[in-house]
Amino acid sequence: WDGDPKYWRVENGCIVGEVTPETLLKQNTFLIWRAGVTKDFELKVDYRISAAGNSGINYRSTELPDLKYVMRGYQADIDGPEKNKPPLRHTGQNYEERGRTFLALRGQIVRIEEGKKPIVLGSVGGLHDLEAFINNDGWNEFHLIVRGNMMIHILNGHVMCVVIDDDVKNRRLDGELGVQVHVGGPMKVEYRNFLLKKL
Repeated sequence: WDGDPKYWRVENGCIVGEVTPETLLKQNTFLIWRAGVTKDFELKVDYRISAAGNSGINYRSTELPDLKYVMRGYQADIDGPEKNKPPLRHTGQNYEERGRTFLALRGQIVRIEEGKKPIVLGSVGGLHDLEAFINNDGWNEFHLIVRGNMMIHILNGHVMCVVIDDDVKNRRLDGELGVQVHVGGPMKVEYRNFLLKKL
């Protein structure tokens, strides 16, 4: 793992990302896994986030060449209950950092064609119904299944969204893995028990 030690540390067996009043960010920063790439894979990881926190798990991403520890690519979005209050809560959705932005909101099954906005094909549940499965006070398990042009985000055993990316020009089929701390106020996020399986 590689990142700015001002924001990232290991504590009690967990990766901790923290922004304090003295270390406020001007841009999102990432802790990047340097031991390989994510192509077709499954990832399971536990996270816990502060009420005002904003984070995410980036995969099939690239580090920007002119900005250290800044990533572009797919993100399994994570936020605390006070960061983006309903109906804006983002946890579970698929967001493309520094790219096409919102690919699938929580509950959506979408297909993306080149040059077009995501087409909603169906639903895996209501936006607010699925929010009930987020544990605001403790640990959550994110499970990502990514194969070919399909990405499935599962949180605490419930499918949150599905993306079928047929935008050949803009999609990525491989890239780096990283976790994020976000611009804004002070926040803390913890990650533990990373399990990565190549498919």
